[in-house]
Amino acid sequence: MSHGKLREEKDCLNCGHIVEEHYCPHCGQQNIETRQPFHYLFTHFIEDFTHYDGQFWGTLKNLLFKPGKLTTTYLEGKRQKFVPPVKLYIFISFITFFLFAVFPPFSIDFEGKKNAEKEKTISLNRLAETSEKLDSIRTEEKMKGTDSVTISKVNALLKDSARLSDIEDSFDMSKKLDDDFKFNGYTNQKSFDSAKAKNPAFYDFINVPVAHKFFELKEKGVSKGEILKNLIEISFHNLPKALFIYLPMFAFFLWIFHNKKKWWYFDHGIFTLHYFSFLLLTFLLFSFLYKLTTVTHTSISIIIYLLMNVLFFYSIIYFFIAHYKVYHTHGVISFIIGSILFMFNFFAFIFLVIGLGVVSFLMIH
Repeated sequence: MSHGKLREEKDCLNCGHIVEEHYCPHCGQQNIETRQPFHYLFTHFIEDFTHYDGQFWGTLKNLLFKPGKLTTTYLEGKRQKFVPPVKLYIFISFITFFLFAVFPPFSIDFEGKKNAEKEKTISLNRLAETSEKLDSIRTEEKMKGTDSVTISKVNALLKDSARLSDIEDSFDMSKKLDDDFKFNGYTNQKSFDSAKAKNPAFYDFINVPVAHKFFELKEKGVSKGEILKNLIEISFHNLPKALFIYLPMFAFFLWIFHNKKKWWYFDHGIFTLHYFSFLLLTFLLFSFLYKLTTVTHTSISIIIYLLMNVLFFYSIIYFFIAHYKVYHTHGVISFIIGSILFMFNFFAFIFLVIGLGVVSFLMIH
């Protein structure tokens, strides 16, 4: 394998030793020309990672279709056959979040209904006219029983329409934080701080900063769409860091439920890196399939949605299969431990997402 044009000279530019072939036997540096074409910067990175010798593609194949294989092989000491766990996780994480930044998996309307005010006004006027006609019918002295039933049904429809209108207002992303918006019943920071000074609570270390940020954004006249957009962007930016922090926690849960003498924390860390690499790669594939549904025919989209469901359930079953093959416990015991771990991590991950949302909200400017 060659990453660039080899030098005619046989002296190593790094340490000065004689280089018989491609690599220096003393320091390992490749004896190539110091100046290369611009595209070499990118091809060199890809070649270094994939090796073009099947190591990278073999790693991906085993990661996707042979749960637990990479972890078992690595812990057995066979560490040259596949890409190292840390390097694999960092690479897949980088590719995943880079592609998500360039091609967002989901599109959200942050502008709301700025262009729908006219339609909304027309609808409200029609509702008002209908209500006036009903009132005029009620005032008539003689009214049949069927008319009474009809009026009751129409009244119910009007109430539902009004309720739907309120729901639509709540999803109107163009609406700014005005006096209608309150935090725990308070419309401004002064009244909130005064109430908290009289009645402090144990969760104020979270509640107070969030409230202050809310009132700060309210004073700036920020719209709900702008807040949501900034919240998603900041959360997406912080997500790789949050996942990296969560890795040792996931490994810690594994350490709790397994034999401490047989399995070291290091072993659980390797399992965790491989499993999270699989999850990131699966999420990337899931997003790619979702993108395809927006540009394909309806019949093909149905097949793609079916594949997405299969991928979703496979990502859940994958953990139990990998856990069973790596830790070699009895099938029933492995399933019970796996279920407990799955539940623990489910709630821990929800807590992580909530924490990420709070931190991201506090970082909005």
